[in-house]
Amino acid sequence: MTRYVALLRGVNVGGIRMKMADVRKLFEDIGFTAVKTILASGNVVFETDRSDRSALKADIEGALTERFGYEAWIVLHDTDTVRSIVESYPFDPERDGWHPYVVFTSDADIGTELRDLADTLDPEVERVAAGDGVVYWEVERGQTLLSAFGKASGKKGYKSTTTTRNLRTLQKIIA
Repeated sequence: MTRYVALLRGVNVGGIRMKMADVRKLFEDIGFTAVKTILASGNVVFETDRSDRSALKADIEGALTERFGYEAWIVLHDTDTVRSIVESYPFDPERDGWHPYVVFTSDADIGTELRDLADTLDPEVERVAAGDGVVYWEVERGQTLLSAFGKASGKKGYKSTTTTRNLRTLQKIIA
């Protein structure tokens, strides 16, 4: 059995509302075990003996779309990968007055575009660093949606391939 983390994009923001108990039930109905949701922002941990990650992702997205009536996109990793991503966070995650984020992307080109913004950012407001399939982002509290990177990473064209999580949320997921 492999333990996976499904990060649902855009859940309980922008009009897509769902109860995590309903999401948990859906994952159980698909046949997954040890299903657990963390917070109300679309974080699901589950176990399965299936190993084809692409097929798992497609099945989950299809089931979410059918059950909840929205075009679902997820990022899917096993828990060891998420743990490695968390442990590799390159900035001080406890920096007072700052938020530590991880931007997950399933499209290498978009990840490169986002990482290439590093030299254009004001380090007094935010910093980014490349990770394995992610972009690490540190931003001053209160600037998340106003910062250059925050605006760039929220582009509509990135919607189906990226999702952002606070490092503290990821720590709860792997705990």
